[in-house]
Amino acid sequence: MRIHVTSDSTCDLSPELIAQYNIQISPLYVVLDGKAYRDTLEITPDDIYAYVERTKKVGSTAALNVSDYLEFFRANLEGYDAIIHFTISSDMSSCYQNACIAAEEVGNVYVIDSRNLSTGIGHLVLDAAELAAEGRDAKEIYDILNERKKKLDVSFVIDTLKYLSLGGRCSSVVALGANLLNLKPTILVKDGKMIVGKKYRMSLDRALLRYVRDQLGDLDTVDTRRIFITDSGTSDENRQAVENLLKELLPFEKIYHTRAGCTVSNHCGPNTLGILFYRK
Repeated sequence: MRIHVTSDSTCDLSPELIAQYNIQISPLYVVLDGKAYRDTLEITPDDIYAYVERTKKVGSTAALNVSDYLEFFRANLEGYDAIIHFTISSDMSSCYQNACIAAEEVGNVYVIDSRNLSTGIGHLVLDAAELAAEGRDAKEIYDILNERKKKLDVSFVIDTLKYLSLGGRCSSVVALGANLLNLKPTILVKDGKMIVGKKYRMSLDRALLRYVRDQLGDLDTVDTRRIFITDSGTSDENRQAVENLLKELLPFEKIYHTRAGCTVSNHCGPNTLGILFYRK
């Protein structure tokens, strides 16, 4: 059975991994001043940051519509028996609902609500590709990953609340207070939603190292097969310090670094960084 693994662009996988595993990506939209741009193809995170600095406004993100998915699924079924497609959490976007409507019309498309974002989805995508390479059928892969997604541990540390404030996701008073106190909040993904976790009152470089230790928690519960370090644009020093600490704490088989795409970047701003992994 030939299975094509696809995902929306919020999986934040690197171009190298996308090519290596033959993943096809359906880009979400970023809307600036009423004009929609396709994530990565027509707009980059750095474009978004420049827009915010210039206008003091943030854009919005928009899901693919049913017509987008119909075209995408039909094109990617050619030469394949089935598609396994991953979407950002249905609590964060209408991508899952729209994809399901299109999948029912096209047929042989299995849509998985990741209940996650960024390389939390990326883990599932790579697992699906590996299972497909082993010869598993589409329904089996669908069932395995709907269970495996419950073991994901996904979080980020945000350097500034400016973007969340401009986007109306926290008040300007809260953002100002956090910035004055030098607070670096953790954003966790729980039950398909984003919630605020620990807040670190220190410089970003120190906060990231404290966050890594706190987030890993009980090291015996961490699946060391693979971990992602995903950031929205940060210094090489911060990125390397996080990787060095991960290597010191646990023998991960693979440590991947990826740059977050427009969805995370638009809402969280630059210098956001997270570690994303499975629990056993």
